Amino acid sequence: MDLSGLTSLLRDALPLMLKGAAWTLLLAVASVFFGAIIGTVVAVTRLAKVPGLSQFAALYVSCMRGTPLLVQLFVIYFGLPSIGIQFDPISAGILGLSLNVGAYLSETIRGAINGVEHGQWNAARSLGLTQAQTLRYVIGPQALRLAVPSLSNSLISLIKDTSLVSVIAVGELMLATKEVIATTFQPFPLYLAAAGIYWAMSASFETLQKKLEVRLNRSYLR
Repeated sequence: MDLSGLTSLLRDALPLMLKGAAWTLLLAVASVFFGAIIGTVVAVTRLAKVPGLSQFAALYVSCMRGTPLLVQLFVIYFGLPSIGIQFDPISAGILGLSLNVGAYLSETIRGAINGVEHGQWNAARSLGLTQAQTLRYVIGPQALRLAVPSLSNSLISLIKDTSLVSVIAVGELMLATKEVIATTFQPFPLYLAAAGIYWAMSASFETLQKKLEVRLNRSYLR
């Protein structure tokens, strides 16, 4: 294929691919948001050592981290309907990604909380703060600073993992690319273009991560 043909191919393909990229970002951001909520609840539950709930949270983390994300998506989208629970592709994709990333984020958050000096808890208790207030106002902000690099890395990894939801017919970037390839029969340049879009999205979030780290470090040192 000559240069003019390649330019024409990409010009025709990019609108559909960029639309798929928008779905990729939506899936990634939504999944990280819900995953962060799940991860926080699981981390706090395990740290609080609530009988029964703590063991259940540990089992959830082990299952999510010990099984492939693709299998989890299949269970949610293709398996659950057999017991009367059905999700549309977008909901199934967000649920699967959220549950998966939530398990990893729970370990990140738990490690960040444990990374704050134990004396901070004692100091807050001496000021009359409850355990919940201590976690929210004293430990939480410090743990967030420690967790930001891992949280950002999880988001970047999730952007790439969204390609797996194409198997359940979610129109994200990879499925959009496959659809264009099916009509143009030009897989090599189109897959390269998709890789470039994934790279651009990941690099953008990496830049935001670095800026956020600098800002949090400045706030901490003041």
